[in-house]
Amino acid sequence: MTTELYTDLDRSIRRRFGTLADDARVRRTLAALEANEISVLRAADVAEAKRIVLGLIPDGSQVHHGGSQSLEKSGLAQDEIRRLTSAPDVMLGSVHAVTEGGSLLTASFSGSQLGPYVSGAGRLILVVGTQKIVSDLEEGLRRINEYVFPLEDARAQAAYGVHSGVNKVLIINRELVSGRITVVFVDEVLGF
Repeated sequence: MTTELYTDLDRSIRRRFGTLADDARVRRTLAALEANEISVLRAADVAEAKRIVLGLIPDGSQVHHGGSQSLEKSGLAQDEIRRLTSAPDVMLGSVHAVTEGGSLLTASFSGSQLGPYVSGAGRLILVVGTQKIVSDLEEGLRRINEYVFPLEDARAQAAYGVHSGVNKVLIINRELVSGRITVVFVDEVLGF
């Protein structure tokens, strides 16, 4: 179904926002995130990302995850992850864009995952394909509106018969609690 979602997008938009970042861009972004007190790990593929993420979750933790195509593809949105409400020990998710300056952007239809992302979860682990790296906040918002939204809207219509929406956007520029947020960059196109 994902391939069908991409057919309506302009080729230049798909190329701009759906292509993996080169190694230099990933390393610049990684350094900027770490300067903003956001830990970063890097995985070569989704299997390695899954091992990393599961290794980061302490035994006995209550874990929640938001709806995410990246988590679905990585195999982390399964029965082994329990669903909770707004204050889990660990929140798993993804974002729609990461700036080279070290900011994280995520859009949401309902906003249900945003509270735990901001501060509700004791720990936030984000699985992110490197195709989501953008130059700055402006390009990140363009990625959300021009690339992510049309794909998510088509997915929501096919899955639930309803339209999606960019109703709430969260931008995390810096984390105050060192080590609370970990980004696991995956050198694979993951989600949209």
